[in-house]
Amino acid sequence: MVVILLGAPGSGKGTQSQRLAGRFGFKHLATGDILRAEIAAKSAVGQKAEPYVKGGKLVPDDVIIEMVAGKVEAGGKYLLDGFPRTVDQARALDGILKRGGSSVDLVAALTLPSEEAIRRMTSRRICSRCAAVYNAISNPPKAEGVCDKCGGPVVQREDDSEATARRRLMVFEDQTHPLVSYYRGEQVLKEIDASGSPDSVEAALAAAIESVRAAR
Repeated sequence: MVVILLGAPGSGKGTQSQRLAGRFGFKHLATGDILRAEIAAKSAVGQKAEPYVKGGKLVPDDVIIEMVAGKVEAGGKYLLDGFPRTVDQARALDGILKRGGSSVDLVAALTLPSEEAIRRMTSRRICSRCAAVYNAISNPPKAEGVCDKCGGPVVQREDDSEATARRRLMVFEDQTHPLVSYYRGEQVLKEIDASGSPDSVEAALAAAIESVRAAR
């Protein structure tokens, strides 16, 4: 089974991906996390991607597609977070999955007003050691600046500043929003209101996944 979480930055894809991966046993493929790891390791793909990530721009399709293709195995159970981001990437993913005898089963599009997305992004914090995600407003660590899980430093990422957040939303609207139309045409799209609590959003996503599983 292959599920894609689609939504603007700040819509909660990372939080919900972690919850759903644990609940349903998906292998969580978060391209943002993979890219940051490659950048930190100063690998060839990381060096290509770094200027785009720091500038809040999309990494070129060929780099992302090659990276994802190396992670997807035939017959796997995947939850994709952050990929695809363009229609060209979606078509490339279709080809990758088809070669393995599978296809996209569900695209859950998380919807959220732009100003709420910016508020969430600029209040987001992340543990630099274990990548646990916090929110300075709704879900801060128990001790300021210290991760509840591993004791590592909790920081604001450079790409979570307001200026970068607004640029990321503009990029999303220009290049990624057309995916909604693409996947609606493929009849696998389900829109989920992401403005509620994490628990309510998870419940809606779980119901959509269960519905698809029951119909297979």
